[in-house]
Amino acid sequence: MNRWLDTPLTEALGCRYPIVQTAMGWVADANLVIATTEAGGFGFLAGATIAADELEGEIRKVIDTTGGSNFGLNFHMFQDNAAQCVDLAIQYRLRAVSYGRGPDKKTIARFKAAKVLCIPTVGALKHALKAVELGADLITIQGGEGGGHTGGVPSSILLPQVLAAVKVPVIAAGGYATGRGLASVLAAGGAGIAMGTRFLMTRESPTPAATLERYLKVSDPQQVRVTTAVDGMRHRMIENRFINHLEKSGPFGRLRIALGSAWQWKQQTGMSLGHMASVFIRALREDPSQLSQVMMAANQPVLLQRSMVDGAPDEGILPSGQVAAAIGELLSCREVIEGIASEAQQCLDALLARSQTHPSTHPASIGEPL
Repeated sequence: MNRWLDTPLTEALGCRYPIVQTAMGWVADANLVIATTEAGGFGFLAGATIAADELEGEIRKVIDTTGGSNFGLNFHMFQDNAAQCVDLAIQYRLRAVSYGRGPDKKTIARFKAAKVLCIPTVGALKHALKAVELGADLITIQGGEGGGHTGGVPSSILLPQVLAAVKVPVIAAGGYATGRGLASVLAAGGAGIAMGTRFLMTRESPTPAATLERYLKVSDPQQVRVTTAVDGMRHRMIENRFINHLEKSGPFGRLRIALGSAWQWKQQTGMSLGHMASVFIRALREDPSQLSQVMMAANQPVLLQRSMVDGAPDEGILPSGQVAAAIGELLSCREVIEGIASEAQQCLDALLARSQTHPSTHPASIGEPL
């Protein structure tokens, strides 16, 4: 083990390299997590898009193949089977759980009692502070360059802010795909990096070829832009026909699209009409003007499925970090992880060598906040 890559992240998560594969919907399945784990990284299953009757099987598949529960499960408290995700993570003593809209203190206390680490993802300093208050063991900060739901603060600003404000290990996400990026995070005092788009664009990714080709065609970071048309929140994705159509539609047009998506999702998942009605009624009561956005938010899985499962990249959404524009080929998870680790080691070794040659410019301690 190189001294630079032995961090609080590797110690806490029990992986060889401080590199985390995030839980991308319809992408982070058992096979991707297995490939990540066997290559020395730490992977999260996408519990939000794995059918409830298949989730335990996916967890067992990773355990049986890798020989342990050294991986994580991602979920959202608003999903139908959130309680199942909590119970399974505890039952199988998974190493960690990750989430955005997180569980309450009582649920977090259950995880802690079972020694399941809680690693929320945040996009702002205030959310990081709240996460620590609720009991987070580590924090993943996602800068605005990241894919999917993302904040507006770039990683270069958010990471130093959070490092200065919290005592728990911090993982950086949003714009990372190289060893140079990992080296910069470690030199700043971070514990490692988390990547979604880079793992989506690997040979083990289950993403259909037609969709992967669309990702590979991105050559300009500006093609991976933020829209609020899907659910009213900032969502970074590759521009496509569906998003352009949604943005041009008025409130009633968006509601029609949302209802069509909701019905398709019901047909595919067996969601009860009662659950659909409860979401609809709650939205009407809370804010009738936002009904279409609420419906779209509740049915994003089917929008992801069109591109990530069905291979129709112009009929769904294409969440992506801007880093997609810097990725030109599909490598294996092992090639990605080992390549990043090797480059990071070289960068940090070179930094130390320069500091020893010019001691007057030597930082107080490489690998600690400056």
